Amino acid sequence: MATDAIPDYSEQDKLGPLGNRASALHDPGELRAKLLGEFKSAVHTAREAAASVFEGSSATAVHESRKALRRARSILTLMSSALPKSERRAVKVALQESRRSLSTVRDHAVAPETLGALEMSDEDRDTAKRVLDNAAEAIPASADTKQLLGEAAARAAAQAEALEAALPPQITWDDVADGVCELYGDARRARRASKVSKSWFHAWRRRSKELAHALDFIARQAGPRAAAIKSEIDAVTDELGPAVDLVMVRDFVATHGLGLAPESIEHLRETIDSQLSELMASGRKAGRDAFELKAKKFEKRLTKAVKRDLTPADDDRTNGHAE
Repeated sequence: MATDAIPDYSEQDKLGPLGNRASALHDPGELRAKLLGEFKSAVHTAREAAASVFEGSSATAVHESRKALRRARSILTLMSSALPKSERRAVKVALQESRRSLSTVRDHAVAPETLGALEMSDEDRDTAKRVLDNAAEAIPASADTKQLLGEAAARAAAQAEALEAALPPQITWDDVADGVCELYGDARRARRASKVSKSWFHAWRRRSKELAHALDFIARQAGPRAAAIKSEIDAVTDELGPAVDLVMVRDFVATHGLGLAPESIEHLRETIDSQLSELMASGRKAGRDAFELKAKKFEKRLTKAVKRDLTPADDDRTNGHAE
């Protein structure tokens, strides 16, 4: 007597068999649509930021645009393994250039508050004021900022169209997991290198922010266990923020200290360095546990969390996994 063949469900990837709670993570076609929608949403936010310059603060618009472009880059990484390498690189470079074009405006916005919050002597305070006075002459006009924001948003919008054309009809959880593995691995390597390099410390926070954006997308498709992992990374990025601002201000002082006594600039930078060293050490300590795992093990931990999020409670109890 012939037996029925077991159907080959390509959808049954690492997340387990069909029949669990419905999610885009179980449907390769819907997952593609969700990822593209997330990328386009980020681009739309960048466009809105460009349009808001004359309605409010330029600094706020730049912040919102840079945050949106970072989210777009994060979503790109989740789709990267499904893209041709040339297309992936082209979109990535375009997004990097868009964010970098806004870096100077961002620095001018953050520097006064960061310097104002530093503990320093009266002499250093005077030097910092003169640096900010010099820098004020180089602040881009609102019209120039609006143009930069518009160009950055237009460049990102073109990448959305390129992505839609280049992506295959389906994206699987394996593709997304590969992207998470890449983001986490890059952040983990940057943390290790940050022990001897301020630029790597800055890179660690950038990669961690991108990882947090990726985990946010996944958690919205999965549930609380994935969200808890995202919260761990969020806590680290929050801890690193003040140190990263000081890394930027350290260079800002050197750039806009022209015409001031070299010894005054050097003393102010030493003051910044003394507080920066403490913050960097504190940040590395705070991030130790979150980046303890190797990338593949982190990916497996996340996959397990997502699978349990998408497993109905009744199934959990049946399988002896109730908490």
